[in-house]
Amino acid sequence: MSDDSNAAGAVEHREVVVIGGGQAGLSMSWHLTARGIDHVVLERDTLAHEWRDSRWDNFTLVTPNWQCVLPGYPYSGTDPDGFMSRAEVYDWVRAYADMFGPPVREHVEVVSVTQSHGGGFDLETTAGPLRADQVVVAVGGYHVPTIPRFAEKLPHGIEQLHSAEYRNADALPDGGVLVVGTGQSGAQIAEDLHLEGRAVHLATGDAPRVARFYRGRDCVAWLQDMGHYDIPIQQQPGGLGKRENTNHYVTGRGGGRDIDLRRFATEGMSLYGRMVDIVDGTAVFEPTLTRSLDAADAVAESIKDSIDVHIARLGIDAPVEARYRPVWRPEREITELDLRAADIATVIWSVGFRTDYRWLRVGVFDGAGHPCHHRGVTDIAGLYFLGLPWLHTWGSGRFAAIARDAEHLGERIAAGAREKAAA
Repeated sequence: MSDDSNAAGAVEHREVVVIGGGQAGLSMSWHLTARGIDHVVLERDTLAHEWRDSRWDNFTLVTPNWQCVLPGYPYSGTDPDGFMSRAEVYDWVRAYADMFGPPVREHVEVVSVTQSHGGGFDLETTAGPLRADQVVVAVGGYHVPTIPRFAEKLPHGIEQLHSAEYRNADALPDGGVLVVGTGQSGAQIAEDLHLEGRAVHLATGDAPRVARFYRGRDCVAWLQDMGHYDIPIQQQPGGLGKRENTNHYVTGRGGGRDIDLRRFATEGMSLYGRMVDIVDGTAVFEPTLTRSLDAADAVAESIKDSIDVHIARLGIDAPVEARYRPVWRPEREITELDLRAADIATVIWSVGFRTDYRWLRVGVFDGAGHPCHHRGVTDIAGLYFLGLPWLHTWGSGRFAAIARDAEHLGERIAAGAREKAAA
């Protein structure tokens, strides 16, 4: 803390302010602490609260525990090949904070960030103003739940909620459930409801899928060995457009397994194409179900192809495994569903989130409201982002690479501090 923060009425000044107290903000704090850089972490709720408040009861990670690595804090539990539950992840991240004691201020929300005329940044918070030489935005990329406009046309009496609000089947009213969207959350929530014996209707999207295991190992382990989590986004097909891609659906539940929507259909789940409207109490779907299922399977099989090539190239002794064969195909595309006639009592929207950086009043955004950066470094001196999906690699938005991304920013921040001191 600088001397002027102690003067009566003076604005508190810190070398670095980190905004966000999840795993990204804590990782940043670890590197700043290790470098002896003055900083504070501001968290509008409590540390790691997203793991406690925004996941359903039976949530598990979809990546194995051995891939969970924070700076100076690799997973050291008894089940490295398992998948931590929501509560276990929360406890793990909280224990990380307890390990090194970051300078966190909980229940402090940042209202605005603007550039100071003399350099650095001015922050307005619910606890008063702050001034910082450098700022790290570590609030993730999923801010506001997305719900389609036609949701307002749902018949009266049908409950609706976003996937971020879903907790368990028992919390929902009796009756059928329509889940809209098949990204990771939508597919897993549909499975959760299905396992609880609920009548599930699932409107599919264009999310790809991946097999949990192939040729004797978790597919994540193969991909890790093949370097897929280390390839910079600029070298990926489509380049920066990868940031808009939907993650592959799979689950870590029950020790890890595939999510096969076709198998769910053989067990009674009703599948549809993309939901596009509600007209007079009837849900309207595009005839895209066959295409969606085939495309998801094609991605899963292409990943297996790359694993086969890797095994053959290195001469790895791995068991041979038969390829997947579809267990169900739709006989026809159903494009309408009378919600009341189908006894639909709840609709769960699992169609993603949008960003909300209205409080960050600095010109670093593109026309779609996404921050412009390279490995988290923006063109505004001293402003950084951490914890975003595809910040640098596929691993950036998960535990796999957060430590590496934080270390890179730590070096840049330390260099910025040295430049300021020299000046």
